Amino acid sequence: MEKRGTMQQGEAFITTRSEAETEYIGTLLGKYLQRPLVVALYGELGSGKTVLVRGAAAGLGAADRVSSPSFVLMKIYQGRLPIYHFDFYRLEDPAELDELGLEEYLPGEGIAFVEWAGRFPGELPPERLDIRIENYGEQGSNSRRLWFEPHGDRAAAVVEDLIENITWRIDGTLNMIPLN
Repeated sequence: MEKRGTMQQGEAFITTRSEAETEYIGTLLGKYLQRPLVVALYGELGSGKTVLVRGAAAGLGAADRVSSPSFVLMKIYQGRLPIYHFDFYRLEDPAELDELGLEEYLPGEGIAFVEWAGRFPGELPPERLDIRIENYGEQGSNSRRLWFEPHGDRAAAVVEDLIENITWRIDGTLNMIPLN
């Protein structure tokens, strides 16, 4: 994964120290996703992409627990908006995306989460939210750095709402306030 240097206008990053904190950030994200949008996810195996989507689905009101769509390529969950969860990891050719009916879901009527979005960047719409997740800290640590890069006003508003509503405890851990 490319190492980040300076941030661009509208970008933000959050450091989490546990899987629970990463999932909580996803839950907050889901809470602020109010209109159809594509969320493109980038990160190595085991970086927490599915954990983030699991939280976002909960924040969107989905009753089902999210699992990785690695073998089925796409899963759909119902929340306040439909949730389309894609995994491009096993795909080799853009023609395979046509078989999934991708154009119907990006952005479609709901929120489309695309894991391994970097495999087919040309298939993503220009208005979207890119989230890059990288391992952070000591090897074997559950710390992650989540980089939010909005493309378009809708994505920028979501990132702004997310960042404005995160609080930290004095010990540096995320203040995971229960959400209604």
